[in-house]
Amino acid sequence: MRFVPRAVQPAVLEAARSFPAVVITGPRRTGKTTLLRRVFPRAQYVLLEDPDLQARARADPRALIEELRPPVLFDEIQNVPDLLAYVRTRIDRKPRPAGQWLFTGSQEAPPMQGVSESMAGRAAILQLLPFSLAETDRVGLLHGGYPEVLARPSGRALWFSSYIQTYIERDVRAIVNVRDLATFRRFLALLASRHGQVLNKTDLAAPLGVSVPTIGDWLHVLEITGQIMLVPPYFENFGKRLIKSPKVYLGDSGLACYLLGIATQAELERSPFLGPLFEGFVAAEILKSQVNQGRRKELYHFRDQQGLEVDFLFPSGGSLWMAECKASKTVRPAMAGPMESLRRAMGKHAPVRMTVVHRASTTAPPSRVVAPGVEALHVKAFVDALAAKPARAPRPSKTAHR
Repeated sequence: MRFVPRAVQPAVLEAARSFPAVVITGPRRTGKTTLLRRVFPRAQYVLLEDPDLQARARADPRALIEELRPPVLFDEIQNVPDLLAYVRTRIDRKPRPAGQWLFTGSQEAPPMQGVSESMAGRAAILQLLPFSLAETDRVGLLHGGYPEVLARPSGRALWFSSYIQTYIERDVRAIVNVRDLATFRRFLALLASRHGQVLNKTDLAAPLGVSVPTIGDWLHVLEITGQIMLVPPYFENFGKRLIKSPKVYLGDSGLACYLLGIATQAELERSPFLGPLFEGFVAAEILKSQVNQGRRKELYHFRDQQGLEVDFLFPSGGSLWMAECKASKTVRPAMAGPMESLRRAMGKHAPVRMTVVHRASTTAPPSRVVAPGVEALHVKAFVDALAAKPARAPRPSKTAHR
């Protein structure tokens, strides 16, 4: 697979013009090293997974730093976090030119916490997630967005199997003490079956025979290492009794399909998980858009105890954007109902954009108004709209019907 420019590249270049150091974090195998080596081809490359380099860096970090001539790219800095203190000393002594110290890290958990603590004010910290549909049309529900899966789709099952084993052994066990790996693997499969549901830790703990605090620890590790998305509820004073738990999704739809045993597009079309998988795919695209623009993640869901539910709400250009996700290729006016009800409940509020996001059809028009003030966009058009400048919510159409 040839190099595909990443949407975060403008933010990386801007950061390199403004900060002495740039840090790219994110899940393993998302292309962090490839991105930095492509954008900064003259940077001296130091792989800190090399045992000999690790030994040198721990034994005499000052000597290693002094022999390097910036720009320098330290790959997998979490393996030798003590180096950060010595780099910080160099930066404080000579902060210019900017963008001379580049780092990658595969997780946001300790010891990567040392990056934000040691390099506060000196480093821009960005995140690289798997490919977005905005970056390549190869991204889809079945294969997800990991570069190596998209490059060799026929080997997806073996790749995901190896990824899970490596991830369990290297990342999860480095953070928490997972004594029974078989139980943890069952937990991952069980979590995939709850994809898109409101999180219930007791419901996850009971079938596995583990405690609720253990489930909480495992979920925390999965979240901070970028493997799951926890979408919190949207709180407003609507005078309603709201569901206050987050919804949980696997971060990559391809990984979710693998854990659910979905191997082909035909199986996906027949699967009862098609709807939740599509919903999670849309959630990931929203978060990727925010991260790629250098913004913080802001994504919410709404659900009250009377049954009113809107899949996603997120800020966009000073307004609120609601999105209702439908795996169907047929869009009906009734699909806009939950968003319209929530909009009425809000009363006077900031401008609201309302969108029904659906799967693309080869026969239906690409975009149309399905209800007053509510648009329908197939998922690719929705992703393109996320990357575009914020637009005003569509005006009610005289021809729209309920």
